[in-house]
Amino acid sequence: MTPERKERLLSVINKRQANLTVVLENVEDPHNVSAVLRTCDAVGIQDVYLLTTKLPRHKKWGVKSSSSAIQWLSVHEFDDTTGLVETLRSRYDKIYTTHLADGAKSLYDIDFTGSVALVFGNEQTGVSEDIRKAADGNFVIPMMGIIKSLNISVAAAVSIYEAMRQKDAAGQYNTPSLPEARRLELLTHWKFPVEEL
Repeated sequence: MTPERKERLLSVINKRQANLTVVLENVEDPHNVSAVLRTCDAVGIQDVYLLTTKLPRHKKWGVKSSSSAIQWLSVHEFDDTTGLVETLRSRYDKIYTTHLADGAKSLYDIDFTGSVALVFGNEQTGVSEDIRKAADGNFVIPMMGIIKSLNISVAAAVSIYEAMRQKDAAGQYNTPSLPEARRLELLTHWKFPVEEL
C-alpha cells in the first residue's frame, strides 16, 4: 500500500462520525440506496441502516451510482421495526423522520451537533407510521416550488450535508469520533496494515 493511500485511509477514518446515521426504510430502487450510500461516505457517516419489512433485502446496489461506496461503509440490515428502533435507541440520542405533516420542523432547526439518526422512507409511501411513532420528531426540507418533495437520494443528501455543515462548524471533524477499537477494526477490513500504526 502506497504512503499516499495510507494517508488517505487514515484521514477518512479519523473523520468518520459515530453520532450520525441514516436509516432507509423500504426504499425500493437500489440506485436510490446506492446514491445515499455514496453521500454517506462523502460526509463521513460510517453506519447506515436498512429496514426492509415490505420488500426483499437488497442483494446488490447500483454499482454506478454508489461508486463502490458500500465497501467503505457498515450497512446494517433489519427486517423488523422493533429491532431497528431498539438498536437506534441504544446508539443515538434522537431519531428524526422525514414526513410531510403538520408540526414538522425545518431541517435547519435540527441540532446536528448531537447524536442523531435520520430516517428516510419509501419512494411512494414515505416513512411508516410505526417509525414515526417511535421517533423524537419529524422534519421537512423547506421548499419554495409547487412540488413538495424531493427524490429520496436528493433529500438525504441535502439533509446530511446540513449535518456535516453544523458538525464541521462545531469542530467535530477535527478529532476522531469513532472509538479506537472500531477504527482499527475498520482499517483492518480496509486492508490497511495496522501493524504499521
